[in-house]
Amino acid sequence: MAVPGAQEFVPKSHDLGTLAAAARGCRGCGLYRDAEQTVFGAGPTSAKLMLVGEQPGDQEDRAGQPFVGPAGRLLDKALIAAEVDRGDVYVTNVVKHFKFTRAAGSKRRIHKTPSRTEVVACRPWLFAELTAVAPEVVVLLGATAAKALMGSDFRLTAHRGEVLELSDEAAAALPGSDPHVLAIPHPSSVLRGPSDKREAAFGALVEDLHLAAGLL
Repeated sequence: MAVPGAQEFVPKSHDLGTLAAAARGCRGCGLYRDAEQTVFGAGPTSAKLMLVGEQPGDQEDRAGQPFVGPAGRLLDKALIAAEVDRGDVYVTNVVKHFKFTRAAGSKRRIHKTPSRTEVVACRPWLFAELTAVAPEVVVLLGATAAKALMGSDFRLTAHRGEVLELSDEAAAALPGSDPHVLAIPHPSSVLRGPSDKREAAFGALVEDLHLAAGLL
């Protein structure tokens, strides 16, 4: 069955509160059926820096807030080290519902990467957030977020540390928007990586965020 997409649920508004309220009723893909709730972005409309991740995790789904789980706490630590005030940053995800699977015989919800179809279906909400906030710098956290705005052929590892522009497709959906774009690993990759390399990976994340802040 074809995925209808979120566009019909997105109101013609630049008010983040209005957009967040509307997103709670989105049925643009099937992920809403199993998730606890929609997890919209958070942060000031005046934010010059926007961080975009893949999707909410288990704790975010329960709390209804983005980046409050283990990866979010690590991100907070990295922002502090990079001398960036999270209160000045808008944080969100490409996909607004938690996609997960369960191990046999377990109640534990295990993250499952959203499909390209689900990403494209949910992307109108991200476009609406980008239009409402109009950030000067957008940091794409992880491959899913990077491909959502830079195209399905984009390779994060090949472009980490580069200051980029939106893909033609994204730029066409966001007329008048011309932010600097950085694509960097998701904070969760630091947590998943080998323990003996975690400190170096965290340091690299801090450097990435410091670079982003320097573009403002």
